Amino acid sequence: MSDETDWEPPQGSWASSAARRRNMQAIRSRDTKPERLVRSLLHAQGLRYRVAAKPLPDLRRTADIVFRPAKLAVFIDGCYWHGCPEHYVPPKTNPGYWSDKVARNITRDRDTDVQLQNAGWTVLRFWEHDPAEDCAARIAATVSRLRAPSS
Repeated sequence: MSDETDWEPPQGSWASSAARRRNMQAIRSRDTKPERLVRSLLHAQGLRYRVAAKPLPDLRRTADIVFRPAKLAVFIDGCYWHGCPEHYVPPKTNPGYWSDKVARNITRDRDTDVQLQNAGWTVLRFWEHDPAEDCAARIAATVSRLRAPSS
């Protein structure tokens, strides 16, 4: 078995080293700290929801928090992976690959929003740096509005 310092990434690989590969693979795609904080605040308010659920059965995408009866899908996007205008910093290593990946993520996010809205869903998106209390308050208000009987 070769030493990690001798590791060479395969041609066209996204990882520039074995250590980078391990770091990137360790990044959570769900149950991140911002998501857990928001969910905890919502749960404390008595709200119940689905976690990492597909709002639409035909759409191969999951929302972080889903309120099915209210038709509300909530996404808490990471600044790096979703291209936050405030905090995204283009990578120094393998910039072509990563910048393209983030651009594809942004395009997919917009497409997801459109598909859900066309199916009658309300979509809320927050950045990981948004205060959890503000996110939870806006989500709770939206759920309340969507559940209210229309007159």
